[in-house]
Amino acid sequence: MARKLTLVKGASQRGSLVYGMRIFDQASVAGVEDARVSLADGTSGRVTMHLIEGSRAQIRRQLMQSIDAFFELLDEQ
Repeated sequence: MARKLTLVKGASQRGSLVYGMRIFDQASVAGVEDARVSLADGTSGRVTMHLIEGSRAQIRRQLMQSIDAFFELLDEQ
């Protein structure tokens, strides 16, 4: 379950973005799993990994759309 950021009135919202990226040859990817994040309080969180396939231009376009959608969803919360 994803942890929600808490908005403190009068303060700007702060957070940590966990992010990684690597391009593999399309035929070499056999599967994608979720990544675990260890939190300072001793618990753990989960980061869903995504797979985008296509040319570099297609991957870039889809990645930018995904980033925009992520922040739109975050802004709605």
